[in-house]
Amino acid sequence: MPQTLPQITMPLLEVDHVSHGYQKQLVVDDISFRLQQGEIACLLGASGCGKTTMLRLIAGFEAPRSGMLRVNGDIVANQQHFVPPEARRMGMVFQDYALFPHLSVADNIGFGLHKKSVLARRRRVDEMLDLVGLAGRGERYPHELSGGQQQRVALARALAPEPYLLLLDEPFSNLDVELRERLSLEVRDILKRSGIAAILVTHDQHEAFAVADVVGVMRGGRIEQWDTPYNLYHRPATRHVANFVGQGVFLPGEVMNQNAVRVELGLLDSDLPMECAKSCSECQRGCHLDVLLRPDDVVHDDASDVVAEVIAKAFRGAEFLYTLRLSSGREVLSLVPSHHNHAIGEKIGIRLAVDHVVGFRSDQ
Repeated sequence: MPQTLPQITMPLLEVDHVSHGYQKQLVVDDISFRLQQGEIACLLGASGCGKTTMLRLIAGFEAPRSGMLRVNGDIVANQQHFVPPEARRMGMVFQDYALFPHLSVADNIGFGLHKKSVLARRRRVDEMLDLVGLAGRGERYPHELSGGQQQRVALARALAPEPYLLLLDEPFSNLDVELRERLSLEVRDILKRSGIAAILVTHDQHEAFAVADVVGVMRGGRIEQWDTPYNLYHRPATRHVANFVGQGVFLPGEVMNQNAVRVELGLLDSDLPMECAKSCSECQRGCHLDVLLRPDDVVHDDASDVVAEVIAKAFRGAEFLYTLRLSSGREVLSLVPSHHNHAIGEKIGIRLAVDHVVGFRSDQ
């Protein structure tokens, strides 16, 4: 019986060792990643990390200094070849929406459809209005809509010409926190229903995790980790990723063997072999690591012999985020159900519930 070979799917977007800068300063430094059709990615990082420049390189607003960009297998940018933005079939959504105030919602959405017949254009606009939940509002003008509705119009306008790829540059930054959270989930649903791949740029990890299938954490023009939101939180590849994504603290730990490390709060078992200092050929007893503890790793337990002092608390509705001082003077964070309302200065029992041991050398 002949063997069935696995089907190889060509990436929609390939970023291959791309670098770019201005004068002598590199802003994007040797970045590579791939994006499949229908996949949503996010470039996440602080201001100045290079994420928006990377988006501009993909869009064609900048030409890379080195490296290559491919869309559907075709080269769109390298040192010998450059395809202009209007020929790349990419949609763009900006943080200020960039809607035309003198045009109706329908005319804004249909702006890029001038090559279609009047009937086909009207049909596509109606499809987009329905997709973004604005059916029946095509005759309104942008100033008659809320900020969230305007952002959905901008999204519909970018999707209307059926681009290969949608690029979103800080699209929720002008919205209040509650609306931002709700709209980010709506945008993910809209993108998944449309089947179009997208890249979101943001500094907000909550947006990144709500929208994206895969996230690239950037620092200094490089991607430190390209991974799922779950792995970024639970299995950060670098200390920077561990600090940037989620909350947590580091406690010093002593390695007992390749799969166990002892910290002040007890012995932790690791399901993966731990990596120690460069001077160690392998993790062995006596090697030292800084071990990451997330707030959900430290569990309030009245029956525990280990106690810690509450030195700060933040009410979050269903939970308190407690800052706790250990007997050594070091501090940890703990998420505790809000019916456990403890006073500042009170001592409470705690225990560890760590599924993934994450440790880094102290010099990283």
